[in-house]
Amino acid sequence: MIDINFTPFPNLETERLRLRRVVNDDANEIFAIRSDKETMKYIPRPLVKNIKEALEHIALIDSKIENNEGINWAFTLKNNPKLIGIIGLYRIKPEHYRAEIGYMLLPEYHGKGFITEAIKEVVKYGFETMKLHSIEAIIDPENFISEKVLQKNGFVKEAHLKENEFYEGRFLDTVIYSVLNKH
Repeated sequence: MIDINFTPFPNLETERLRLRRVVNDDANEIFAIRSDKETMKYIPRPLVKNIKEALEHIALIDSKIENNEGINWAFTLKNNPKLIGIIGLYRIKPEHYRAEIGYMLLPEYHGKGFITEAIKEVVKYGFETMKLHSIEAIIDPENFISEKVLQKNGFVKEAHLKENEFYEGRFLDTVIYSVLNKH
C-alpha cells in the first residue's frame, strides 16, 4: 500500500504555470469558478452562492490535505499569482494505488491548453511521487471538451455507467477515463 503524505505541500511548475496551495486569498476566484453555471454545467455539485461558501470550500480542501486524503492545487500563470484554476487528486485509494483527478478553470482561460499542461504535471506527480498505478477521471458523457483533454493526456475510456448518480431529482450517467503508470 502506498504512503500518502502532502507535508510539506508540494508546489509544482510547468512551462507556463505554477501549482501552489489554495489559500483564503483565492476566495474570489474560487467563487467565480464554482458559481459559474457554464463551468459547473457538467459537475453535479451545488453552485457556490457567496464568498463565505468559497472560503468553506477552501477549508474543505485544506482538511483533505492535512489528513492526507486528497490534494488540490491552485494553478496560476507564472507571471501572475492570481488563481486561474484548480486541479487535484482525491478519492485516493492507497490499497489500490489509484486516485481520481479533477480540474476546473476560469472561463476566460479556456482553450489555451492550461488544463492539459496542469494535468500532465499532476499525473506525473501522482505516478512518480505518490507511486500511484492508475489515475481516473469521472466525467459527464456530454462533456466533450474534458474528454478531449483527457485523451490528449493518454487517458482511455474505461466505462460508461448508466444513471449511476442522482442529482437534483434526476439520474445521471458518468464516464470513467483512466491512465495507467507504465513505468
